[in-house]
Amino acid sequence: MSWQVRTFEQAGDWQPVRDLWDRTGPGIQLSPSDEPAEIEKKLTRDPDLFLVAVADGRIIGAVLGGFDGRRGMVYHLAVDPAERRRGVGKGLMEEMERRLRAKGCLKYYLLVTLENQQAMDFYQRLGWEPMKLRVMGKRIE
Repeated sequence: MSWQVRTFEQAGDWQPVRDLWDRTGPGIQLSPSDEPAEIEKKLTRDPDLFLVAVADGRIIGAVLGGFDGRRGMVYHLAVDPAERRRGVGKGLMEEMERRLRAKGCLKYYLLVTLENQQAMDFYQRLGWEPMKLRVMGKRIE
């Protein structure tokens, strides 16, 4: 089965992507910022940095990215478990990198949970390197 990468479309893609995020395992940690209204806000800034992989009209992968004018960020790369090991994740990441580069991005980051060794191995095969950082967060509510 062949697949292609295209830009996310809020109207028809939201629920299939949300379902994908829900079924891909504990590596995707969703929060209130992943609700439709929040994604809509994100799309006003970088509509071209939310990508989906589609095969036979079905979304089999997705990745959300951002660029603040200085650094890029990747959130929620997910590939349907039945479609893994076919280059979908790599293809999504290559297209994300191409789009970030076109915006002038020189470096980008992503977060991986410590227990998600499969994801860490995947990213390292793509040339990513672990960084000695402590990530901190704070909810503003």
